[in-house]
Amino acid sequence: MEIIISSNTSKPIYEQITSQIKAMIMSGELQTGAPIPSMRSLAKSLHVSVITVQKAYEDLQRDGFIETTVGRGSFVSAQNKDFFQEEQQRRAEEHLQEAADIGRTSGIPLSKLLELLTMFYQEEE
Repeated sequence: MEIIISSNTSKPIYEQITSQIKAMIMSGELQTGAPIPSMRSLAKSLHVSVITVQKAYEDLQRDGFIETTVGRGSFVSAQNKDFFQEEQQRRAEEHLQEAADIGRTSGIPLSKLLELLTMFYQEEE
């Protein structure tokens, strides 16, 4: 499992770990029941504090992405992918609301905003 930590972002390290593991689960790279590294081993490989990894694992467990059993370790749970997609949709809606507000107050036509959204969306494909 490869996790890349960036120091060029304002995003806390535990959130970087959380979002990358969620993405691996959502993409199918990590399957239901697959073991994930122990907190200690992941902390050592990333050169971060065990407390940082613990926070990430707690968030993943709270959100239903992993299950941790004392003595056995942490595993990908049979979580609900719809939950993650709903969470991402909510985040997108917040950004789109902000873009709509800026467009409205600045006189940018809706057609121009739609053109921009389409352009940005297609850049990723």
